[in-house]
Amino acid sequence: MIVLLLFAFLAGAGTALSPCVLPVLPALLATAGAGGRRRPLGVVLGLSVTFTVTIVGIAKVVGGVGLGSDPLRLLAVLVLLGSGVALMVPAIGDRLEARLSRLAAFGPRNSGDGFASGLVVGAALGFVYTPCAGPILAAVISVSAASGRSVAVAIAYSAGSALVLLALALGGRSLFDRVRAAGRGPALQRTLGAVMVITAVAILTNVDVSFDQYIAQHIPNVNLTASLESSHAVQSRLGEVSGHQQKFLASSTAPTVAHHASQASLLAAAQQLPNLGPAPEFTETEDWFNTEGNQPLSMKSLRGHVVLIDFWTYTCINCLRTLPYLKAWNTTYAPHGLTIVGVHTPEFAFEHDASNVASAISRFGIHYPVVQDNEYGTWNAYGNQSWPADYLIDASGQVRYVAIGEGDYAKTESAIRALLAEAGDSVGTMSHPKDAITPSSEATPETYLGTARAQGWTKGPISGLHDYGDSASTKLAPNAFAYGGSWKIAGQPATAVSGATIDAEVQAKDVYLVLSSAGNRPRQMQVLLDGHPIPAALAGADVHKGEVTVTGERLYSLVSLPHNEQHRLTLSLAPGISGYSFTFG
Repeated sequence: MIVLLLFAFLAGAGTALSPCVLPVLPALLATAGAGGRRRPLGVVLGLSVTFTVTIVGIAKVVGGVGLGSDPLRLLAVLVLLGSGVALMVPAIGDRLEARLSRLAAFGPRNSGDGFASGLVVGAALGFVYTPCAGPILAAVISVSAASGRSVAVAIAYSAGSALVLLALALGGRSLFDRVRAAGRGPALQRTLGAVMVITAVAILTNVDVSFDQYIAQHIPNVNLTASLESSHAVQSRLGEVSGHQQKFLASSTAPTVAHHASQASLLAAAQQLPNLGPAPEFTETEDWFNTEGNQPLSMKSLRGHVVLIDFWTYTCINCLRTLPYLKAWNTTYAPHGLTIVGVHTPEFAFEHDASNVASAISRFGIHYPVVQDNEYGTWNAYGNQSWPADYLIDASGQVRYVAIGEGDYAKTESAIRALLAEAGDSVGTMSHPKDAITPSSEATPETYLGTARAQGWTKGPISGLHDYGDSASTKLAPNAFAYGGSWKIAGQPATAVSGATIDAEVQAKDVYLVLSSAGNRPRQMQVLLDGHPIPAALAGADVHKGEVTVTGERLYSLVSLPHNEQHRLTLSLAPGISGYSFTFG
C-alpha cells in the first residue's frame, strides 16, 4: 500500500504539469497573486480539499440524485465572477468584504494574510479542476468513498498535485510582486480580476471542456506519468484500492444429480462439494426488502438454512436472465430450508436509489430477500468481481459452491439439493423455471456509452460536449458503434443534446439498452432496423410503433428477433435522454 501511495503522489504531481489543467491555471495564478501573502496557500489547500472530496464522494452523491456535475460548475462560476468583479471594482470589493467578513469575503482583504479568502476561491476551483486521469485516479473515482484505502490514495494523488500547483502559485506571486513594486499594483489587480471573470465565462460556456476534448484528441500521451501508472508495481496494487481481491474461486466441477435422486445420492453429492471457507457477514448494507418488517438479516441468523447469495443489479441483462431460475428455486426449495438473498450492488449512479430498486423488485416479481449494497461492502467482503455471481452456503455457514456469470443452472440446482439433503431436509423433484432465456454465444459484446468502459466506438466517446456530425453514412464493421449529432458524455452516461443518434452494426437476437430521462419526463427514442422503422414483429417489449418512451432509469428492450442475425441498428434520441450500456443476447 505504501508503494501505491507513493505512485499516487508522483502521478498527482505529474498530472498537475499536464496541458489539460491549463483551463484553471490562469484563475489559480490570478487568485493566488492578489491579496495577502498566505493567499496562495489558502487557494491551493481549498482546491485540493474540494477536489479530493469530489473524486471520492461528492460526484457520486450528486450523480445519484440526478444532478450531474453542473451545480458544482455553476458554484465555481459564481465564486469566480464575484471574486473577479471584486478585484476589478474596489468599491464592490469593499462592500462584499463588509457584508461577508464573517464568511471570508470573495475579494482579497486589505488587511490580514488573505488565507481565508483564498480558501473560498480555491475551494470553488476544486470543483472544475480536472487533471488527466490515469489508472490511479480512475481507480479511486470508481470506488466508494467508504473505502479507507481509496480515500488514502485520493489524498496522496491530490497532495502531489497540490505541491506542484503551490510552486506555480508562489512563482506567479513572486512575479506579480515585482510588478507591484514597479508601481503598477492597481492595473495588475484589475487584470487579475479580468482573468478570473474570463475564466468563469469560459467554464460557463464549456470552453474548458472543449479544450480538454482537443487535448484528448491531439495529444494522446498527455499524461506525463502514463508509463509509471502502467508499471507492474502499480497495476498489481490497484486491486487494493477497489477491494476486489478474489476470495472464493468459481467451482470448476460440481456433481449433477438426477431429477428423482435418492436421499443417499444427494448426500453423496454433498460430500463432493469442497469447503471453501466461512461465509462473510452482510457488510455496509442499506435498505432491506422482502424481509419481516424490512429488517436486516445476518449470516448468524440464517445458520441452519442453506443460503444462496446472488450478486445482481437491476439493469444487468445477464442478471435478469438468471431471475427465472432464482425465482423457481425460491418457490421449490424455500419450504425445504433454502434462503436466497439478492445482494443488489449498483453499477450506475441511479441504481443507488432505494425507490428504483424497490420498483425493479416489484416489476420482476422477486419475493426472496434483497439488500442494497451501495458501498460495495458485501461485494468486497466476498471478493466478488462479476454480475451475476452466486455463492452457495451450507447450514453451518461455510461457502460450498460458487457460480460466476450465466449458465451452469443444473449444477447450481444440484448443489442446492445436495446441501439441503445434508442439512436433513427431504427434497423432491427439481424446479421448472418459466420464461427462461438462453443467450447466444455469437452476440455482439456488451459495451458502454460513457468514457469509463466504452469499446467498439468508431468516433468517440469524447468527454464533455461534442458534435459528432452525421453518423448515418458511416460504414461500420460488425460489432461497431458510432455517435451522431451532439452529445454530452461523462464517465458513465452519455446524454443526448441535439440531433443525437447512435448507429451500430450488431449481431444478436435481442438488443437491450440502459436508459434514463432527465427528471423522469417522458421522452421519445426512435428505433430503426436497416434504415427503416422497426416492425412490431421484430421490436422489443419497450418499443411501440417504432418508438421507445423513456421515463424511469432501467433496462429497455429494443429488438427481439426470431434468430441471431446481423443488422444495422439506428437510434434517434430526444434531448435529455441518457444512455448507459448496450447488452445483446
